[in-house]
Amino acid sequence: MAAFDAAIAGHFGIECDVRASRDGVAFVFHDAALTRMTGRDAAVAALDAAILDQITLPDGGAIPRLSALLTRCGGQTPLLVEIKADGRQVEAVCAAVARDLAAWPDAPVAVMSFNPWAVRWFVRQRVGQVKGLVVTQQGKGWLRGWIERALALWLSTPDFLACDIRDLPSRLSRHAQARGLSVLTWTVRSEADRASAASHAAQIIFERARD
Repeated sequence: MAAFDAAIAGHFGIECDVRASRDGVAFVFHDAALTRMTGRDAAVAALDAAILDQITLPDGGAIPRLSALLTRCGGQTPLLVEIKADGRQVEAVCAAVARDLAAWPDAPVAVMSFNPWAVRWFVRQRVGQVKGLVVTQQGKGWLRGWIERALALWLSTPDFLACDIRDLPSRLSRHAQARGLSVLTWTVRSEADRASAASHAAQIIFERARD
């Protein structure tokens, strides 16, 4: 939460990753497992919210609930919520996020995911929600990557793309821009990345203010 407070104080927008607890509460946490950040050998999805609330992060703070972050943003700070979900089992986390967002109907919030089924859930269940598809070509062959992206775009009908900075410029990003979609890029960590993003994307996702 300290990083989010720093972003708010610096007048930056925020990007966060979200997973759902076993009982369907949205928590701001990147990994599927708690091991790396907490030393606890368990998955986020295997524990109830009350237990997750008691787990301490390395900075001494608790794992934030999405609802707490939204309150911190106060309907003013732009927020990108990346939904972490595997396969077609997206209902629990998407519904958890939607419930929290419903409390802030006018807040500048967008959702996005690598998983096109999660994006598609919002198309069907939360009309008007700004939504994006996160994409990367890294670790994939040309043909496999092309097929995956084509299917993902067809399934999700996103409002924007969030492209891996290592892939830019790309045919996909140019095609998206030609269709009127905004292109964001992640994760910008250097001056070279920033220069590439300035030429090929509308906005950057970064980790440090100096980036």
